[in-house]
Amino acid sequence: MSERIVGATGDLASLAAAVLQPGFVGTTPPPWVCRWLGQGLGSVVLFARNIVDPGQLAALTATLRAERPDVIVAIDEEAGDVTRIESARGSSRPGNYALGAIDDPALTEAVARDLGAELAGVGVTLNYAPDADVNSNPANPVIGVRSFGAAPDLVARHTAAWVRGLQAGGVAACAKHFPGHGDTRVDSHHDLPRIGGDRARLDAVELAPFRAAVAAGVQAVMTGHLLVPALDPELPATLSARILGGLLREELGFQGVVVTDAVEMRAVADRYGFAGAAVRALAAGADAICVGGERATEADARELRDAIVAAVVAGELPEERLAEAAKRVGQLAAWTVAARADAPAGTPAGADGSTVGLAAARRALRVTGPAGADALPLTRPAHVVEFAPPHNMAIGAETPWGIAAPLADLVPGTTTARYAEGEAPADPTTGAAGRPVVLVVRDLHRHDWMRAAVSRALAARPDAVVVELGVPELVTGAVHLATHGATRVAARAAAELLTGVR
Repeated sequence: MSERIVGATGDLASLAAAVLQPGFVGTTPPPWVCRWLGQGLGSVVLFARNIVDPGQLAALTATLRAERPDVIVAIDEEAGDVTRIESARGSSRPGNYALGAIDDPALTEAVARDLGAELAGVGVTLNYAPDADVNSNPANPVIGVRSFGAAPDLVARHTAAWVRGLQAGGVAACAKHFPGHGDTRVDSHHDLPRIGGDRARLDAVELAPFRAAVAAGVQAVMTGHLLVPALDPELPATLSARILGGLLREELGFQGVVVTDAVEMRAVADRYGFAGAAVRALAAGADAICVGGERATEADARELRDAIVAAVVAGELPEERLAEAAKRVGQLAAWTVAARADAPAGTPAGADGSTVGLAAARRALRVTGPAGADALPLTRPAHVVEFAPPHNMAIGAETPWGIAAPLADLVPGTTTARYAEGEAPADPTTGAAGRPVVLVVRDLHRHDWMRAAVSRALAARPDAVVVELGVPELVTGAVHLATHGATRVAARAAAELLTGVR
C-alpha cells in the first residue's frame, strides 16, 4: 500500500493505523513513527529499550506529542518485578504480591498514585497494569508475584485500589489478562494456556477482579491469549466474540478500550499468523492491537495495517467494527489529555526509591521458621548464595535482582556466589568460611534443582537464612524471610532487616 493515504483506501488505512499500538527501537522516535502519527496512528508503546532516564523519556514523549498532541503513549510498567522505567536498576516500588501480603488497599492506592504521577510527569498516558490475575496455581510460570495473590476477594479489592490510584495520578489503567491468566502452568509467550473450570468457578475466581476493575472505572482491559472452554471451546479469548463481546461488554458492562496482549506472542501467532491474529481480534471486539515487543519495525506495523485494510475490503472485517474500535481509541486519547492536565506533579524516584515504595516494601517482609526473628540481625559480613531460576519473559533480562548488593552496601565484606541450574556445587555454601550464610531463592517450590541445592546447603549450614524473593509457597530453613518480590526496594528492605542497619 502506498505510504501516502488518499481516497477510500486511504481512509481505511488511517482507521487501521488508529487501532495499532506499535513499539519501536531506539531512545528517540524513528522517522516512520513520526510520519505515521500524521497519518492516523493513534498510539505507541514503550519498552525498556526506549528508556534511559526520566529526562530522556520526557523528551521522547514530547517529540511524539509534537506530531500528535493526543497520542496515547503506553507502557508495561507494573512496578514490582516487571518494570520498564527502572529496568536498569530495579523498581523502587513493591509489586502486587507484596501489596497483597500487606492487604492495605489504601497503601496500594497510594503506591499506584505515586507511580501514576511519575508516569504522567514524563508523558506516559496508558499503563498496561494492574495485573488482575488470581494466582490460584502456584506452578504458574509467568504470573506469580505479578498477582496480588491467590484469593479472589483480595485480588479484587487491590485491583480496584490500584486502578483508582493510577488514574488519580493521571494515567489510564489497563487491567490484564482478561479473563484471567492465573490458573495455568503454561506461559502464553510460548504456547496457548488452557484455563479449566466451569462458569461458576470462573465467576467466583477469575472474573471477580475484572468486575472490580470495571466498577472502579478502569479505562482499558487487556485480553489474555487463553483458551477458556467454559466460555469458548474453540477460540482464545483475544479472538473470541463470546468473551470480548458477550462477557466483557454485555455482562460486565465494560465500555472502555479493549487492548490485545502482544499479537506476536506464540499463543496466537503460531496458530493464526501475526496479521491474522490482529484481524481476528478486531473482528471479535478488540479495539487496539498491541505489537512490538519482538516485532518493532515499520514493516511489521505496515503488515498489520495492510492486513486490516484488506480484511475490510474482502468483507472479513466489517468497516463499522473498525470504525467503532478507532472511535474508542479516540475517546481514550481524549480522556488521557484531560487526565494529564489535571494530574498532580510527579517526581522521578530518587536513588533510594520512592518514599511510599520503601515504606511498603518494609511492611511486606515476613520472617518465619523455628528460629524466627530471634536469629536476626546478622552480626558480621555474610556469604550470600543466590540461585537463579530460568528467565521469565515478562521480566526484563537486564533488570537486576538479589540480596548480595544491598547487603554489601550496608555491611562491607559481604561475599556472594550465584548459581543457575546445573551450576551449583555439592556444597553451595563453599566459600562461607564460617560466616553467616544467606540463601536467596525465587519460587523455590517450582524448581527441583533449586530445592535440591538448598537442601544440600542447609545440610551443610543448618543455621543459614533463606530469603525467598518469589511466591513463598515452600518455607524452609531455621529462618525464612519472604519479601514477596524481587524488586530493588524489596532487596533493600530485606537487607535492612537482615543486618539491623538502615
